[in-house]
Amino acid sequence: MEPIVWTDEFCIGHEVIDAQHKWLVEMINRLIADPRAKTGSATVSETLREMTDYVRFHFATEENLMREIGFPHLEEHAAQHRAFEMKTAALIRSATLQVESVPVVLLNYLRNWLTKHILERDM
Repeated sequence: MEPIVWTDEFCIGHEVIDAQHKWLVEMINRLIADPRAKTGSATVSETLREMTDYVRFHFATEENLMREIGFPHLEEHAAQHRAFEMKTAALIRSATLQVESVPVVLLNYLRNWLTKHILERDM
């Protein structure tokens, strides 16, 4: 699987949010870089834990910003964030309990959701 290549196309024009999106892309790319890495390995476990924690922080930052500017679709956007958190948590649990290497379905989901979400919803 090809890594996500960060381009200006992903920039929404808010320095903090753009930096956070870029860091999320870097974390996903760490997993993509070695798809045969063992899910129980320190590298994969730490990356997944870091990503889970960082996503919560990022979503809170994004939602607070939306609240401050009176974004009219905040509830819908926040619901998409919660759905991502639940789906990702389920995929991570499944991966760590049932397979040795990071499953392609998890990598595809993370890669596709993040790029589509930034390019379509966050814009």
